[in-house]
Amino acid sequence: MAKALSDRIAGAPISWGVCEVPGWGHQLEPSVVLAQMAELGLAATEFGPDGFLPAASEDKVRVLADHGLEAVGQFLPVVLHDPGHDPVPEVDLAMDALVAAGASTVVLAAATGAEGYDARPVLDEPGWTTLLANLDRLATAATSRGLVATLHPHVGTMVETGEDTDRVLAGSSIGLCLDTGHLLIGGGDPVAVAQRHPGRIAHVHLKDVRLDWAQRVRSREVTYTEAVAGGMYVPLGEGDVDLGAIVSALEDHGYAGWYVLEQDTILAGPPQGEGPAADVATSLDFLLAHEARHSGVGV
Repeated sequence: MAKALSDRIAGAPISWGVCEVPGWGHQLEPSVVLAQMAELGLAATEFGPDGFLPAASEDKVRVLADHGLEAVGQFLPVVLHDPGHDPVPEVDLAMDALVAAGASTVVLAAATGAEGYDARPVLDEPGWTTLLANLDRLATAATSRGLVATLHPHVGTMVETGEDTDRVLAGSSIGLCLDTGHLLIGGGDPVAVAQRHPGRIAHVHLKDVRLDWAQRVRSREVTYTEAVAGGMYVPLGEGDVDLGAIVSALEDHGYAGWYVLEQDTILAGPPQGEGPAADVATSLDFLLAHEARHSGVGV
């Protein structure tokens, strides 16, 4: 029997400001982040960036188990478009830890090769050919390990826009990680993707964003990092993404994967009061309320 939506809600360290980008902001200790995830009642978490959890697979498993959390997967930026770079060994190493932790998903982003997400080059046709071929290779490699590989359209990567996402869906067999915020910021339509391609969506990062900030990022008026620091990401239900339509489309199609709550955050210093956990709690309440309405519970 498929798990209820409420049992498929996971956390992500980025909601607590933990990020792989150098100089991103104050980085909270894993013990604090994981304890707060557990206190909120989240069932699981993604690994977070390298260095957040211990390097050894058995130590990752122990730390998560100590907090009563399952492992969902890992966000992994990797260069996919360079014919001189083979991404398989790098991804295979990450998959070792995912398999050991009983995780289900490797979440790939098509990294530019530069640090951060504030700029990206234009991908030429040979680059696209290489990228799409590598996605199929990695999807096959993941399947052989009992994992699902997904491609995460992400601002500041080689797959950012709605057009980029369509090209991946048409030119590769890999599953999609639908990030509802990044796709909107990149000029795509996350509602349309959920409604038209529900069978290709294997993992979901639920974000809500303010459209005014997203438009400023698109127009290059501000950088992605500046927008995050300025409050582009907000708790679910407080921004301009139609999350109810997205979740309903997926659930109606039989989606049985995870919903990872993500509110990209930059901390200027140690948080005062409840800190990021308060926003995660608001997002969790929104999603549970949607589940109740959608299922008719209490209606």
